Amino acid sequence: MIVKPSVTIFCIGRIETLKRKLSFLISGRRRLQSLTPKLLCFSLPLALLASSSYLDSLSLSLTLTQIRPVNLAISVHLSPSALGGKGSSSSTKTKTTPKLSSYTDDIDLPPSDEEEDEYVSEDEQQQDDAHKRSSQQRPDSKPLEVSVTNKELKKREKKDLLAAYAAELAKKEALRDDHDAFTVVIGSRASVLDGENELDANVKDITIENFSVSARGKELLKNASVKISHGKRYGLVGPNGKGKSTLLKLLAWRKIPVPKNIDVLLVEQEVVGDDKTALEAVVSANVELVTLRKEVEELQNLASLAENDEKNENYDANEVGEKLSEMYERLQIMGSDAAEAQASKILAGLGFTKNMQGRATRSFSGGWRMRISLARALFVQPTLLLLDEPTNHLDLRAVLWLEEYLCRWKKTLVVVSHDRDFLNTVCSEIIHLHDLKLHFYRGNFDDFESGYEQRRKEMNKKFEIYDKQMKAAKRSGNRAQQDKVKDRAKFVAAKEASKSKGKGKANVDEDDTPAEVPQKWRDYSVEFHFPEPTELTPPLLQLIEVSFSYPNREDFRLSNVDVGIDMGTRVAIVGPNGAGKSTLLNLLAGDLVPTEGEVRRSQKLRIGRYSQHFVDLLTMDETPVQYLLRLHPDQEGLSKQEAVRAKLGKFGLPSHNHLTPIAKLSGGQKSRVVFTSISMSKPHILLLDEPTNHLDMQSIDALADALDEFTGGVVLVSHDSRLISRVCEDEEKSEIWVVEDGTVRSFPGTFEEYKEELQREIRAEVDE
Repeated sequence: MIVKPSVTIFCIGRIETLKRKLSFLISGRRRLQSLTPKLLCFSLPLALLASSSYLDSLSLSLTLTQIRPVNLAISVHLSPSALGGKGSSSSTKTKTTPKLSSYTDDIDLPPSDEEEDEYVSEDEQQQDDAHKRSSQQRPDSKPLEVSVTNKELKKREKKDLLAAYAAELAKKEALRDDHDAFTVVIGSRASVLDGENELDANVKDITIENFSVSARGKELLKNASVKISHGKRYGLVGPNGKGKSTLLKLLAWRKIPVPKNIDVLLVEQEVVGDDKTALEAVVSANVELVTLRKEVEELQNLASLAENDEKNENYDANEVGEKLSEMYERLQIMGSDAAEAQASKILAGLGFTKNMQGRATRSFSGGWRMRISLARALFVQPTLLLLDEPTNHLDLRAVLWLEEYLCRWKKTLVVVSHDRDFLNTVCSEIIHLHDLKLHFYRGNFDDFESGYEQRRKEMNKKFEIYDKQMKAAKRSGNRAQQDKVKDRAKFVAAKEASKSKGKGKANVDEDDTPAEVPQKWRDYSVEFHFPEPTELTPPLLQLIEVSFSYPNREDFRLSNVDVGIDMGTRVAIVGPNGAGKSTLLNLLAGDLVPTEGEVRRSQKLRIGRYSQHFVDLLTMDETPVQYLLRLHPDQEGLSKQEAVRAKLGKFGLPSHNHLTPIAKLSGGQKSRVVFTSISMSKPHILLLDEPTNHLDMQSIDALADALDEFTGGVVLVSHDSRLISRVCEDEEKSEIWVVEDGTVRSFPGTFEEYKEELQREIRAEVDE
């Protein structure tokens, strides 16, 4: 019998941190081994890592816990057990590797028909002996290659389940660490609040004065104040990375004090896939309803059994009948009869057909499971609903439906979004996170912009006056005069803040104390730019009578696609998710070959492609500068590196991230690396698939400006109606391609007309 080979994975970091964070991944710390003060290794059975999906999951888990493998493609080393447990062909004897506890020891998995994790079969032993003899006969042979046996392939399904479990553990561990990462200070009192306050049970407003938030030493909010009034719909805006999502999390975790009677629900993670149907997953979100239904069913079964058992003297039919009657009344109050219909209506609005609503949640992709999470929240109707970029996984029609649905939301809503039209339609107030403070503005996003511009001018004017006075005081050399200028400025600031609150002005809500001297408002700005493309003779790109279908996908086919793109063309591709929008882009890009038909491309055509899954194209262990220099080595200037860094800076990537491994960058930062690469390729045509998902509002505006200036062709798939409107502003050069029911047709009108048509349909649906 031969012990199977094991795999050793090396990681760099603080030993205690590595041990604490890796223990949940590898079922016990006894496998962890410290090699140096900052180098740790651990071993796993090779059988466990046979599937690429598990390796991906483990790599993801390491990334989530901020642990870096020495090589990102995880280092694999064969222990002596790989050679039969008797050492290598070297004369030095090696002790037999003791059996390590299985990774699945602490995981409840269904029993396998063949439990052979420790020993191999007789046939495999003969193959291994032969391979060993061959290695001994050829001392200069290449390193041992590891192949997956048929039995390992048979266990693929079990390993995939294990991989999913490991990923889920990683998510939970990352979330747990998030909780510990934030410090909240209310006034001068450090706080880890969970809502245990003595506020009136009927209070539904949230008011916090003078609080600060920091994460790992970085200040996110300082002496900020917030008031969230019941029944209002707030849009939380500000540049990426400044703390918007953090504020939502702290409210959901109740680290920022929330009255106990307010139930809070934050939609940020996709629903876990299992055998529940999409419809069942939504209804089950109402735990009270599901529990009561189960109790009624159990009581009905008990009553039925008791009626058939005449000897049961303990059964009181009247008592059971009264209890059932009471339960039926509660179910009626909770709307039990209409629950499935309401859940189905919400799912339909988010793009789920009747057939899809009956499918198991595990059969859906992450984007669709995110929609199910959103549907669950809308179905439950919490007192305070927190949404973090809810439109990111939606198509245009689903976004418009969500807008219409939330406009009728009677409870409190706080939403983080980069979609201007969405914020304009849904929100009645805007919270602006700026310079570590929260500023409140009445009205929608357009109202906020005009109010913000006015406020910016006022604040900068006050700063100019203060700065002029301070410079004069410094020139005099009189320290007392400088203090006098500061004190006067603070007094005026405190008086204005108090006056604003006393008169009940709701357009701006600032903290009372401590007062601060005027500061210059430094606006966050970013510029995108795509170089002027060389002229090419049309046609640049054509699909002629093209049809396409995927192997083993009888439910999907695009037929008779006949479209073309030239310099200056502007195209918006619209249609439901799954209809084939991304497939059409892949056909245009040449990533897919048509089943039928012809694709014509200009020989010198260069295409710039932005994909929803752009992360798959990035090399995670490279820095942005290394990645771009490898793809575009022909840079002009004395320093190629500085030339690349200048381009990254123009696309809004901070200089300190230029030499950071891509794996450590946020989604928005990674997207800027991709846009920089596209720009450096000097494309004639841009194919953009949901380019706004990881961008903040300023970056989306910069992208729209860059596309407006670009003289090449643009094909855009987006749920952001404002961006589509900007791109397709010129009616003569613009087209709307509608992808649905296996066809691609040109809409006979403008995008605004197409949008209005959808909105009329949606209003009729919501009104039903």
